[in-house]
Amino acid sequence: MRSRFLSLSLVVAALLAPLHSAFAAWPEKPIRLIVPSAPGGAPDVLMRALSAQLSQQMGVPFVIDNKPGGSYTIGTTELVRAPADGYTLAYGNVVSLATNRSLLPNVPYDVDKDLTLISNAFRVTNLLAVNNNVPVKNVRELVAYVKKNPGKLAFASDGNGTTAHLGMELFKSLTGTYMLHVPYRAATAAVTDLISGSVQVMMANTPVLGPHAQGGRIRALGISSLTRSPTYPDVPPVADAVPGFEVIAWGGVVGPANLPKEIVSRLNAEIRTALATPAVQERFKALGAETAPSTPEEFRELSRRETEKWARVVKVSGAKLD
Repeated sequence: MRSRFLSLSLVVAALLAPLHSAFAAWPEKPIRLIVPSAPGGAPDVLMRALSAQLSQQMGVPFVIDNKPGGSYTIGTTELVRAPADGYTLAYGNVVSLATNRSLLPNVPYDVDKDLTLISNAFRVTNLLAVNNNVPVKNVRELVAYVKKNPGKLAFASDGNGTTAHLGMELFKSLTGTYMLHVPYRAATAAVTDLISGSVQVMMANTPVLGPHAQGGRIRALGISSLTRSPTYPDVPPVADAVPGFEVIAWGGVVGPANLPKEIVSRLNAEIRTALATPAVQERFKALGAETAPSTPEEFRELSRRETEKWARVVKVSGAKLD
């Protein structure tokens, strides 16, 4: 019996040896990282900073491949069709992994079945700000003013279905208020109109609104995280006045379905190491992002939780993509 057991063990070991050898050798060639947005934008810059550090650590180039369009679906679909060998990865975020599921009638991929979530990489908070002529000094006063003047104020966003748009829809839902939505194609144009008073309210990432608030051109009322930001210590969380309010943009690295666990574990560890380096942390900080690594399980749970949250907001608000 013992000799039979030993023989079986040797056979199993022989069968697994090539597999373990392949994982030990990975990576042996450049790794392609699909970024489903245009070059020069925040996701592109953040992933280039992370990729440069990963290249140093792992000894092979990480090559950024920009595939913009379709609300991140074009690039993500290309990832889904790639071999699960660890040589094609992609950037996945709150849009491609959460809000698209409610906003798009036919998402060409299934997050739960077609993707391997490896690690989140960053989080970015938003500021809620008003034009200086709006007679309010804090979030509670804004809520009271809008309730007394329904439809008088308009809020800007950088497009239908963005976290800036949905964040304000969440605010309206939680406060029982009504403001007209004015979508723009770019945040810069929206901010210009916020400063001039063409629109009166806006929520956007801290790097977009922060400098204008600090310069006195607009008035910051609250921050979208549950705690104060070290960068804006005088701006209280919106949640202090509106319980349950939190809007965070986030993104990380994903792979195709059935990516081997050994490769997932290695990538997760390498990403964590890269995000802890001063070079990456400083680059992320300069873009208003906070490094936020996670386990694959935590990343999956973040996607699930955010999908449910924004689905409720989309249903109540009737929000749609352009």
